[in-house]
Amino acid sequence: MTTKRGFTTTLLHSDRLTHPEHGALHKPIHTSVTYGYDDVQDLVDIFQNKKKGYAYSRQGNPTVSALEHKVTQMENGLSTIAFATGMAAISATIMALIKKGDHVVASSYLFGNTRSIFQSYVDLGLDISFVDATSAENVKNEIRENTKMIFVETIANPATQIADLAKIGELCTEKGIIYVVDNTMTTPYLFRPVDVKASLVINSLTKYIGGHGNALGGSVTDTGLFNWANYPNIFEGFKKQVKPEMLGMTQIRKKGLRDAGGTLAPEAAHSISVGSETLALRMERACTNALALAIFFEGHPLIKKVYYPGLESHPQHEMAGKLFLKYGSLMSIELDDSIDCFAFLNKLKLVVKSSNLGDTRTLAIPVAHTIFNELGPAKRAEMGISDSMIRLSIGIEDLDDLLQDFKNALG
Repeated sequence: MTTKRGFTTTLLHSDRLTHPEHGALHKPIHTSVTYGYDDVQDLVDIFQNKKKGYAYSRQGNPTVSALEHKVTQMENGLSTIAFATGMAAISATIMALIKKGDHVVASSYLFGNTRSIFQSYVDLGLDISFVDATSAENVKNEIRENTKMIFVETIANPATQIADLAKIGELCTEKGIIYVVDNTMTTPYLFRPVDVKASLVINSLTKYIGGHGNALGGSVTDTGLFNWANYPNIFEGFKKQVKPEMLGMTQIRKKGLRDAGGTLAPEAAHSISVGSETLALRMERACTNALALAIFFEGHPLIKKVYYPGLESHPQHEMAGKLFLKYGSLMSIELDDSIDCFAFLNKLKLVVKSSNLGDTRTLAIPVAHTIFNELGPAKRAEMGISDSMIRLSIGIEDLDDLLQDFKNALG
C-alpha cells in the first residue's frame, strides 16, 4: 500500500526513494553525453521506444529524468519532459503537435516572449487567434473545426489577468481540443491545472520551482487526460512503439526536444531539483509578503493602481480565491504621474532591479521599457500595460525591510 504524503515531504524524498547510486539522497549529476551497451539489441530497443534507457543526452539523462519525475509528482501528472528553458518547452510543444492548416487559440495577455514566439509562428503560416481568456465565452467564439489547441496562463505577467481556467477546461474536454496551461506564475504548490482538465502543463523551472535565480529550465507535463490515440497529428511510427497514453509525450520528446535540441543540462537539472524542495516554504512566505505589500500600495496616494489578485479590487479576485491556494507573489503597480518611474526604481536599495521573477529576492522592472518594449505601444495598450507600470516579483525578505524600502523610495 502506497502512503500518500504531503507536497514538501514528497519532494524532499523523491530522489532517495528511487534508490540513487551509493545511497545518495539526491540523484547525482551525470555528465555523460553518450551511453554504451554490451548488447547492441539494448541500444536498438531504446531507440525504438521498446525499452527504457539512455542513448544520447540530447533527449534524456539520468539527472534530468530525476527532475522530470519530481515535476510529475508536483503536478500530479502522467509524465514530464524537461527543457533548457520554459520558452524551449513552449516552442517544442507547439512545433511537435501543431501542423500547417491547424488553428490555435491563445490568451491575448501572454507573457512577452511567449507572445513573441507565437507571433513568429504566425509569420511562418500558423493560424493563431489571440483572445481575452478571462472569459471562456471569448475563447468559445474563436473555436473552429480546425482548432487543435488552446493555450493560456494561470496569472498573466505583468497585469495579473486570470484566465477562466475551469470553464475553458470544460470547453476543451467537450470538443476534444488540447488544453495547455502555463502554470509558472502559480506553481504546482498553489494550483494544479489537472484539476481544471488541462491536457498539458508548462512550467518555467527557472522561476519559483528552482527559486534561487541560479539555473535555467522549463518543463511540459502530460496530465493523462487527453486522448492522444485520436489525435491526427501523431506520427504513425510512434503508434506501433508506445502505449496510447504516451503518444503525446513521445512526440514532444522526439519531435520537440530531440529535433530542436532545447536540452536541459544535468548541472542545471540538479540545481533546480534541490531548489524545488523548499518551494512550498518559499511560496508561503512570498505570498504573505505580496499580499501585505499590495494592501500597502493600494492605500498609498502616490500609487495610481495595483494589479494583484489578492485584492478585492482585482476583477478576477473571487475566481482566484476559488482556484488557487494563495494569490501568488507577482504584482504590478502604476505610479502617480508626478513620479518618474526610473527615479523611483533607483531609490530602491533592497529591491533588485532585474528582469527575472520567482527569485528568493524581491525584483522590480519597468515593464514598457524592457520585457514588453518590442511589442510597441498599441499592443501594450491592448494588454493593459502602461508606461508607468512596474512589475514586482516579491521575495522572502523580512516584510518590514521591504515596506521600509518602498516607503523610502516613495518619499
